[in-house]
Amino acid sequence: MALYTNGDGRAPAKESLATRARSGLLFMGGFVVLLAVIELVNTLMLHSLNSVFGLRSRSLDGVFDILTFPLLHANFGHLLSNVLPLVIFGFLVFLSGLRVFLTALAFSWLGSGVTVWLIGGGGVTVGASGLVFGLFAFLLVRGFFNRSWWQILLSVVLFLAYGSILFGVLPTVMGFVSWQAHLGGAIGGVAAAVLLRPRPRAQAQPN
Repeated sequence: MALYTNGDGRAPAKESLATRARSGLLFMGGFVVLLAVIELVNTLMLHSLNSVFGLRSRSLDGVFDILTFPLLHANFGHLLSNVLPLVIFGFLVFLSGLRVFLTALAFSWLGSGVTVWLIGGGGVTVGASGLVFGLFAFLLVRGFFNRSWWQILLSVVLFLAYGSILFGVLPTVMGFVSWQAHLGGAIGGVAAAVLLRPRPRAQAQPN
């Protein structure tokens, strides 16, 4: 397949952004379909998957549940509450490229899971809200690390629209809400932004 380039091997910025936008929509759409299918199966099994693959704090076999617990939900209402912000934040991160998206997602996933495993309360934790908080935190801070005015502007808009969800990282009297997952996901998102920040170029030394 032939592609038009700028002459230096790179695709035009507009084409690249359009390609990333399409890929982001397909990826996030596919991920939501996966979550819905898992929830449907889980519902038919009377949510028995939650007791098997949900995250149990400070349990040795619970370490493996870090990889599975964001894919499970308590019910379809729980899933739907996570879907819209997950798609919005995931899509916006994906616009920066697949590597950036996968790094932010992985850090959010692991940060959320490890925090719940270490300091989570009793019972079983499920849900993708830790990913939501991680991607949101990444979007909020990356512009300051990248020194990008448009990313900073985006973070301001997102903060004005969704900033209230940050209260979810604080301990709450609602015992069914895992603030640990939210806090860990947010920490993971910030860590990903730090890792992906531009490195200063080494200055050439004169001979």
